[in-house]
Amino acid sequence: MNLSLFIAKRYLISKKSHNAINIISAVSIAGICIGTMALVVVLSAFNGLSDLVKSLYNSFNADLRITHVQGKVFHFDEGDIMRLRKVKGVRFYTEVLEENALLKFNDQQCLATVRGVSNNYRQMSHFDTIVKEGSFVLTNGEQNMAVIGKGLSYLLNVGVEDQFNAVSVYAPKRGISTSLNPEDAFNKQSVYVSGVFSINDEFDYKYAIVSIDFARKVFEYVNEVTSVELGLQKGSNVAEVKKEVAAIVGEKFTIKNKYEQNEVLFKTLKSEKLWTFIILIFIMIVATFNVIGSLTMLIIEKKKDISILWNMGANLKLIQKIFLIEGLLITAIGVLSGLVLGTLICLGQQHFEWITFNESFVVSAYPMKMLWTDYLLVAAVVVFIGLVAAWYPIRVFTHRYFASAHTV
Repeated sequence: MNLSLFIAKRYLISKKSHNAINIISAVSIAGICIGTMALVVVLSAFNGLSDLVKSLYNSFNADLRITHVQGKVFHFDEGDIMRLRKVKGVRFYTEVLEENALLKFNDQQCLATVRGVSNNYRQMSHFDTIVKEGSFVLTNGEQNMAVIGKGLSYLLNVGVEDQFNAVSVYAPKRGISTSLNPEDAFNKQSVYVSGVFSINDEFDYKYAIVSIDFARKVFEYVNEVTSVELGLQKGSNVAEVKKEVAAIVGEKFTIKNKYEQNEVLFKTLKSEKLWTFIILIFIMIVATFNVIGSLTMLIIEKKKDISILWNMGANLKLIQKIFLIEGLLITAIGVLSGLVLGTLICLGQQHFEWITFNESFVVSAYPMKMLWTDYLLVAAVVVFIGLVAAWYPIRVFTHRYFASAHTV
């Protein structure tokens, strides 16, 4: 066994003459353990929350969304549609028509964004997974159905149980600016609520999902769309598909992937995780001050040992290496125990759901997701901090007591 490692291990586990050194060493290990555990738990919580937010937004955000640069609505000819469908990696081609409208049910009314979608929208977006009441049905024979947000359901006081009373959808008629009779200026269509979805207030109080045929009837369009959404096959190269689609549609259209459709949101999630990590690292730095105190007191206590080692032929480099390994052992024990404890807490949250949300939320408990990259990052950063914390007292005090040992 390496001599410096052997002596360092003996110093770590042996009983010191001053009990305070044992206490400080234990506090050092505990501080590093708790700090490491906190980093693992917080980063895993951020990963789980980020994945949850992304999954919710993905119900509205397609892999690729095509919109017109200038106009609000547009229409692809059959040739372009066929070419888009044949692009390698494209699995779903969905047309979307979005416009604002007034929804009215009995005496309640509110403004909403009516989102008309193609028949394969459910398969592409898996939107049915966020439907909390009823089911995702947009047509039932001759009846037009709608899936509305929970917020709209609350404002209109309507639910899936109201199958005998329809929601009235009012939209301004195109080309009519004034009319003596206000009702003549609006198109009116009726739709029944088949389901209620819940994501967050941004969506719940805004969207009503209907069939695109119903939306075109309400807003007086023939085959126009406000966007075309493409669902890609799993494992497809998004950048390559986007490039090929851009070559087909030309410069008059904008193509955005999921990240670009909510760029601010995803940047915010990343920055929040980064700044939380930085704050916890500063706390970890404070915790490692105990390592400095522990090694300083150990070097003072082992002054006589330093003298004996010197007389036996040890040089300054070997003596410094002994105490450096001592510091690294304290750090390593703290890091490993913190990683294990953090993992157990994350697994416990996943299986036992200690921290829960209220019943109206999309998930029952706080999500956790552990990534091996986070473990490597945490271990590397904490070990580096421990190494720096150990280096300072070793360099200062061994030099000081080396001169004393010289004279013994």
